[in-house]
Amino acid sequence: MGNLLYVIAVILVIAWAISYFGGYYTGGVIHILLVIAIIAILLRVIRSAA
Repeated sequence: MGNLLYVIAVILVIAWAISYFGGYYTGGVIHILLVIAIIAILLRVIRSAA
């Protein structure tokens, strides 16, 4: 389950980067998803370090 969250988080970060640097307007939803993705990545890093 944790691996799936990590994959989803990476996909969301890539989608955000494409929309941000590509100039596409996606609204505020993509920023909320980005925050969720960063939290998922941080949780994975913390759990693997402990």
